[in-house]
Amino acid sequence: MQDILEKAAQIRLVIFDVDGVLTDGSLYLGDDGQEYKAFNSKDGLGMKMLRASGVEIGIITARTSQVVAKRMESLDIQHVYQGREDKLPAFEELIEKLQLSETRVAYVGDDVVDLPIMRRVGLAIAVQDAHKIVMQHAHWQTGSPGGRGAAREVCELLMEAQGTLQAALARYLTR
Repeated sequence: MQDILEKAAQIRLVIFDVDGVLTDGSLYLGDDGQEYKAFNSKDGLGMKMLRASGVEIGIITARTSQVVAKRMESLDIQHVYQGREDKLPAFEELIEKLQLSETRVAYVGDDVVDLPIMRRVGLAIAVQDAHKIVMQHAHWQTGSPGGRGAAREVCELLMEAQGTLQAALARYLTR
């Protein structure tokens, strides 16, 4: 675990996949063709706390959805790449934009489409219910499945490693 904390202490950007990571992977389609997804509010708060601690957050997803755009807007996440079946070009664009080396990036994924990025970053993370091949290439695995608190675990791991978690939580403990 010490090795993971050392890697996590270096992270300046964490990138999340959406379906299967920020959601449980279910796709709900209405009769009108509208797509619905369920996001975990604890994940959202963790992402807000992490951003406030100085770590950038990005989203790279193969699907395109207004629901994702609205959710990321509500979390004030600026780096959102949708409709990227090949996620690697979006990853390269984002790290160039932020002028970060790959070692300063964490990626959270759940399926084989995430592997090209996971194999390049400083901290590759798989959610608990990720595909077994993804788990084999992850440095760390969450205790929670996608859409059920996995993103919160990632955020708290990074803040703990960087010494910012207690300050983030103190805001809620001192009122």
